[in-house]
Amino acid sequence: MQKVILLTNDDGYFSHGIKALKEALSPLGRVVVVAPASEKSACGHGLTITKPLKLIEVEKDFYKLDDGSPTDCIYMALATLFKHKKPDLVVSGINLGANIGEDVTYSGTVAGAMEGALHDVPSLAISQYIQDKDLNAQNLPLDLSVGQDFIYKLVKKILEEGYKFGTRKILNINIPHANAYNGQTKVTQLGYRHYQLSYEENFNPRNVRYYWLGNMKLVLSEREDGRGLESDYKAIKEGFISITPLSLDLTSYEDIKALKDLSL
Repeated sequence: MQKVILLTNDDGYFSHGIKALKEALSPLGRVVVVAPASEKSACGHGLTITKPLKLIEVEKDFYKLDDGSPTDCIYMALATLFKHKKPDLVVSGINLGANIGEDVTYSGTVAGAMEGALHDVPSLAISQYIQDKDLNAQNLPLDLSVGQDFIYKLVKKILEEGYKFGTRKILNINIPHANAYNGQTKVTQLGYRHYQLSYEENFNPRNVRYYWLGNMKLVLSEREDGRGLESDYKAIKEGFISITPLSLDLTSYEDIKALKDLSL
């Protein structure tokens, strides 16, 4: 029976990344794309409940959701296009820019995969590290060949060998620059993300003050917790493809005893 793969992203249905992903995975089965009508970067795991959404078929098995988030895209696809039988796999990406460290909490790309996992569909997020997203966006096409080759091999193994991620878990994949790739893959943990607040303050023509969040500098460091794993960001810097298994369970189990001891 033909396998069915559902794709989304947070860069928009027009993105070079999702087209490259569709091209890479089409030999493995039926590929259905449901992606945001506009860019939704850093939207997190947001679901739209205050306004209607329009699911628009651009071409066969290729839809844009106006004006939805990646979470909306997977939710609506499962509710309408796959209400009788779920897809075999959800893949979100290829994002134009890395999703590493605690930045994954902001990521719409990761959120798309999270929504698939919430509905018990094995799900992946894949992102391409680039130096300057805006600069590269103006000079497409990007070289996404490393990510295409890797996601094809990984998805083929998952579909053929039946690899299970576990309940409500996803794989977060980050790809280094094609010219920096060392040919190897490393299983990693999330690094620390240190946040620096950055914004521009201006006034509109009616002299009303507004703020525009700036280009926040990415500052990352290793997670020193004795698990013996390198962080995702270090692996990318060293030219490895990084695979980080993520769980939707945010419970901090190591703090449970201390809280119980408070006798609240």
